[in-house]
Amino acid sequence: MNEVLLSLLVGMVVGFLFTLLKLPLPAPPVLAGVMGIVGIYVGGTIAQKVLHYLG
Repeated sequence: MNEVLLSLLVGMVVGFLFTLLKLPLPAPPVLAGVMGIVGIYVGGTIAQKVLHYLG
């Protein structure tokens, strides 16, 4: 859980700095992009569980 909170904190700091410097945010601008990243993570997690179950 600590790494999740640290990732959130670092992401917030980076977003803040990018906005102050008037740079485009280094993140998907729409929900579809974020959901794609979540889908990749969930797919990888499911694959690991299936491979562990089969192996």
